[in-house]
Amino acid sequence: MSNFVLTADKVKEVLTNTLQITFEVTDACNLKCEYCAYGKLYIDYDRRENKMLSIKSAKRFIDYMEHLWKKSKSCLMNNRVFVSFYGGEPLLNVPFIKKVINYLNDGDFNKQFRFSMTTNGMLLDKYMDFLVQNSFKLLVSLDGDEENNAYRKKLDGTSSFQQVTRNVDLLRQTYPDYFEKHVSFNAVLHNRNSVNTVLRFIKDRYNKVPQIGDLNASGIREDMKEEFVRMYRNSYDSLFQNENYGEIEKEMFLSCPTYRSAMLFLLHNSEFKYENYNELLLGKAENVKSVPTGTCLPFSRKVFITVNGKILPCERIGHQYEMGTVDENGVNIDFEKIASKYNEYYQRMKSQCKVCENRKDCIQCVFQIDGFDKGKSKCFGFMNKEQRKQYVETQMAFFARHPNAYAEIMKNVILK
Repeated sequence: MSNFVLTADKVKEVLTNTLQITFEVTDACNLKCEYCAYGKLYIDYDRRENKMLSIKSAKRFIDYMEHLWKKSKSCLMNNRVFVSFYGGEPLLNVPFIKKVINYLNDGDFNKQFRFSMTTNGMLLDKYMDFLVQNSFKLLVSLDGDEENNAYRKKLDGTSSFQQVTRNVDLLRQTYPDYFEKHVSFNAVLHNRNSVNTVLRFIKDRYNKVPQIGDLNASGIREDMKEEFVRMYRNSYDSLFQNENYGEIEKEMFLSCPTYRSAMLFLLHNSEFKYENYNELLLGKAENVKSVPTGTCLPFSRKVFITVNGKILPCERIGHQYEMGTVDENGVNIDFEKIASKYNEYYQRMKSQCKVCENRKDCIQCVFQIDGFDKGKSKCFGFMNKEQRKQYVETQMAFFARHPNAYAEIMKNVILK
């Protein structure tokens, strides 16, 4: 495995070409979900104080990105940027969102901006006209039927289910075309639902296939680990507990963990995957340097601005890993420092990666290794030869069960 060294210029280039800018518009929320990543189970986030992100901070960061865009020639191929709004519940700070959209629409950025939002749906009835007018890609959090959704509680401890589904129903009835094209669902798997019950409810009621994710297993408080274990359910186990799991796999496609795993297996092992047009036309370079772990290059997928002005490469990363700030003095990003920090992380993992039989297929983000910021670096994705053999056999068994899966994935999946 060749050594990989991240440079400051590369970090700057990747930020310039980021696909998404996400603002945590507020840390306030009108729900109190028992498994919330900013709730009682976890410790790796900034204290929730009902703050609102200032429009000045957002404009400063947008102006900073504009400066990078205009100076760089490498961003010409990426003319579309998603601007996303996150929380807390982002619809509690709609004035901020409107100002950001107006600032982007009124400016001369030479970019096509698309807007997206993750929402709990509690305020959809009040703001759906605004969302539709601006063609928001909307991800609604809903864990299934009323029993499945029991952990998603209002601040007074009562169920949020009736209000949320009433609002979603109203959105669908009022704007059916928008609902069909722009609305999707996200569910968290836990001990009060299952892959099958979530799928059946969302599909039967809204004709949508939901994304279903496991509870975040990093950053858990010591005194909450037993509670976490009680609530946790693994999506693979939940899937295979159903006698008709094969039908569920086909129905969910890439929203299903087995299909997703198979897609990643093809991505990492197929000779017919190309990173860019140069590889396609000129051939793949030999002795390509390999990045230890499956950690994304900083800002390659998105850049996340917290309500406190911290700059992170993703909203799933603990706030202790900030890589810059936005404050009254402007945007503070030290590309040399970021590159140095990442190279330090790579070096810590290198000895494991070097002898791991699954290094080619690795999807382990170092920031999701519990205690990584405190010096722990045991990778739970590590595989010896026997484990790798079992992994490959599992993927081959999947394709044997689904003989059309290869064609479906190669035809329909485009990764950015």
